[in-house]
Amino acid sequence: MTRYNIITLCGSTRFKDAFIKAQKELTLKGNIVMSVGLFGHSGDNEVWENMGATKEMLDDMHKRRIDMSDEIFVINVGGYIGESTRSEIEYARKRKKKISYLE
Repeated sequence: MTRYNIITLCGSTRFKDAFIKAQKELTLKGNIVMSVGLFGHSGDNEVWENMGATKEMLDDMHKRRIDMSDEIFVINVGGYIGESTRSEIEYARKRKKKISYLE
């Protein structure tokens, strides 16, 4: 049985196209890739509904993805890393996950 590396994509959801490109490229290299469920900064307004409860749930779900992963791949277009992504990097670091960056 083949063992595939599991990678979770992290980064600002304003970079939707970069997420999709990275997911495709990493998958074609033989990785199982997990991404965000919604792109709140790219038009998925459901993220901001329910007085922040949905965003809180999505952030927690993303940390569970990191738990299941061998590695995270940070989508840092132009070097940008926001507060949420910083917390995900720190979360992954504490769990001794490999961390790679787009840039």
